[in-house]
Amino acid sequence: MSDTPQPPQSQDRQPGFESEMTPRPDYMPRHPGSGRLAGRVAIITGGDSGIGRAVAVAFAREGARVAISYLDEHKDAEETQRAVEAERSEALLIPGDVGAEDQCREIVAKTLSRFGRLDVLVNNAAEQHTVKDLTELSAEQLERTFRTNLFSQFFLTKAALPHLKEGAAIINTTSITAYKGNPQLIDYAATKGAIVTFTRSMAVALSDRKIRVNAVAPGPIWTPLIPASFDETRTAEHGKSSEMERAGQPNEVAPCYVFLASDDASYMSGQVLHPNGGTVVGS
Repeated sequence: MSDTPQPPQSQDRQPGFESEMTPRPDYMPRHPGSGRLAGRVAIITGGDSGIGRAVAVAFAREGARVAISYLDEHKDAEETQRAVEAERSEALLIPGDVGAEDQCREIVAKTLSRFGRLDVLVNNAAEQHTVKDLTELSAEQLERTFRTNLFSQFFLTKAALPHLKEGAAIINTTSITAYKGNPQLIDYAATKGAIVTFTRSMAVALSDRKIRVNAVAPGPIWTPLIPASFDETRTAEHGKSSEMERAGQPNEVAPCYVFLASDDASYMSGQVLHPNGGTVVGS
């Protein structure tokens, strides 16, 4: 955690690369594990970097084995795998586009083939693209954003459901933009609002199976999505609008996922946690 702003920087490709960020995001857990996820297996989409990487390492420290889905950021994914293995756990890397339903089915199949079970699904993969106003938003971008951010959550949850047993957990990544909106990220914010409703609907739908469904709505976090989305000036200002006047780090968000995946959250479903730097939003 640092109150020092990040220097100006940008990347010309979505998704961005954590290996090219300055400073590198803090993803390592702050505390020793206590076995809260011992013996469990989790799928984490977008698990190669950013919040997904922090969640993967935090889950590993708590005893889980993880399947890490990512697009094609192989260098970042391999670094995450090494970090998971350093926690004396296992990581399975599965590249591919989660916006395609066939890929989502393959992620589940490969996870089951490698680990033999599935206990936690973290729907975290996302992309965002700025526009000055709605007239700039093409049909192609609109569909692409919805496929990556929202369709993937439907596809993966659908593929995972036959294999989830009582006590399993689904955790969806939404965003502060679902509650505040964003004039330059209209399609992204719309997907994140839909994820809140998807979370609540699935929590009700799966209550009789005793499968919990919750979400996390991060605020401004220092991840590769930021330099990949904004220009140097906007990136340098990232997080200053929060009440804490700084960007959060991925390891300040990951504990929310550990909590929701564990039995500590056994009486929580259909809820959203808000690690956003102090901004008060509707729940």
